Amino acid sequence: MSPGISTGAEDETVISALGLYDSQYEHDACGVGFLADINGRKSHAMVERGIEVLKNLLHRGAIGADMKHRRWRGHPVPGPGQILQDPVRRSQFKLPVEGRYGVGMIFMPRSNEARRKCAGLIEKTAKAEGLKILGWREVPTNSSVLGVKAKNEQPVVMQCFLDGGKLTGAALERHLYIVRKQVQNLAAPLAPDGDIFYIPSLSSRTIVYKGLMMATQVSGFYLDLQDKLLESAVAVIHQRYSTNTFPSWQLAQPFRYMAHNGEINTLRGNINWMKCREHKLKSELFGDEIAKLLPVLEQGGSDSACLDNALELLVAGGRSIHHSMLMLIPQAWGAKYPMGPDLRGFFEYHAGLMEPWTGPAAVAFTDGKPRGRHAGPQRSSTRTLHDHERRIYRVCVRSRGSRYRAGNRS
Repeated sequence: MSPGISTGAEDETVISALGLYDSQYEHDACGVGFLADINGRKSHAMVERGIEVLKNLLHRGAIGADMKHRRWRGHPVPGPGQILQDPVRRSQFKLPVEGRYGVGMIFMPRSNEARRKCAGLIEKTAKAEGLKILGWREVPTNSSVLGVKAKNEQPVVMQCFLDGGKLTGAALERHLYIVRKQVQNLAAPLAPDGDIFYIPSLSSRTIVYKGLMMATQVSGFYLDLQDKLLESAVAVIHQRYSTNTFPSWQLAQPFRYMAHNGEINTLRGNINWMKCREHKLKSELFGDEIAKLLPVLEQGGSDSACLDNALELLVAGGRSIHHSMLMLIPQAWGAKYPMGPDLRGFFEYHAGLMEPWTGPAAVAFTDGKPRGRHAGPQRSSTRTLHDHERRIYRVCVRSRGSRYRAGNRS
């Protein structure tokens, strides 16, 4: 057997650094969708429709040899809500009012000892940041729907609940951001080889359900998604396709703020520039604690993961998510493109602060509220998105070639 390649009993191949392969060249290309109630009304129907659109993007994703796993598919992004109350009540702890607590969606190691150490690290770090761990919940899952590879690599999916005390809104999000970055950096050595520790989301606004599975397996695996108590006003969904990457649970999309279609062609330059500016980062909101956020870009992340890391930093630093997206992915604004002086001035000014992340064909993004999608004129590519808006004030955006039967359901 060649060095760098190991083959399991199910003949699944895991490739580490070998020959010309290097994980730094991982890229994403796929189908993406975005649904929102324009008035911000939460409903379980939004979760169901997100899954429906995801299933209709099935043709946009690659599939494993066992015909049961897709290459990195992502799921709806609902916010914390009423579904958590019943399981939490059974777990003997009470949640504060919505907006005053955070929920961590965590991929834990299968090893009991490693899982205990990771949980301890989270609790210690949260306490140091002035947050109190209210309790833990094991997310109900059904692994029988998974393929061989996905099942062999399946983490234990846990949720932790953190009391924000007097913190709310953006201030609470910043503290949760600091906790997650520190834990993610320190926990890697705690997971045994072949095991996973990863935090898909830690937020007072969103919970990310994702994993290594096909679109038709989502609601069968995550039983929460079948519960009528799970409500959301927005869903960002993603179906993974690529011929030049390897599937994994942690690199499924959506990430914490966005999901995207296409490849970032300038990734190496983007990563290098971000590393160069890390020692100069300053923020009135973070103060000296900004050092706890380094490195900004997570080691071993895909191009989409890196873009999401950069977006998260800009939003946490006080910019709106729309402002941040236009900094990262500006429209073409050269001399031959007609636009007003104010708009041109915006792009020209920010070009001195952030180099463009060029290449994404379409990006769906949210900070937990109905936000938007970005598919305007770009330097290298533009991909068609189909946009539907109904009289019931609902919007659906999805990659071309997929179907969405909106009907007149409220």
